Amino acid sequence: MSYRRSGGSFFEKPVEEGKEYDVEITDTSRRGEGVAKIERFIVFVPGTKQGDKVKIKVTRVTPRYATAVVVNPQGEQ
Repeated sequence: MSYRRSGGSFFEKPVEEGKEYDVEITDTSRRGEGVAKIERFIVFVPGTKQGDKVKIKVTRVTPRYATAVVVNPQGEQ
């Protein structure tokens, strides 16, 4: 899977549907979802807030962003 950088070139997406990643939520979207970035690729994570450090599972990958769910909430092992 490839996506386009602002300059117009394509490159591999750094996330895959179904895979898990450890992320930090760095922002909040207009819809109130947490926003994480994996190699500058945006991942929306509902139910999180800025500053959360969570393990996520990617549920959908589009050309411009991905969505994910929390697998292991902060502080749980």
